[in-house]
Amino acid sequence: MSNPYNSAAERASILGPTLYFKGDLSAEEDLLIQGRVEGSVTHTQRLTVGAQGTVKANITAQLIIVEGTVEGDLHADKSVFVKDTAKVHGNIFAPSVSIQEGASFSGSIDMDGKSGHAAAKPDAHARALRTSGGAA
Repeated sequence: MSNPYNSAAERASILGPTLYFKGDLSAEEDLLIQGRVEGSVTHTQRLTVGAQGTVKANITAQLIIVEGTVEGDLHADKSVFVKDTAKVHGNIFAPSVSIQEGASFSGSIDMDGKSGHAAAKPDAHARALRTSGGAA
């Protein structure tokens, strides 16, 4: 018997593709967004913006995975993964950042863990691109 928690979809709350949410969204469980969210998103666990998802909000979570579209800043305690299908327009603040080749990214990257409000230093952006193997 397979582990029922092997995929993000099986262990996360899901906002489906026809759902539109406007306001402040927060939770303490994994979340998969396939619909539209506007406002702010604060999570203590993993947050995934699925391929069909569109988020116009600043996102704060432990781990952020973007497969869809995000307009807003990403603040992660651990890491941010921007997949090849993603479109991100905003700044990324996380100790570990990965941007896959083919992703669309416009913004700055701060991997220093400081306040999260200053622009990224050029060497941090270059380091993020080197370690991800992708292009901005």
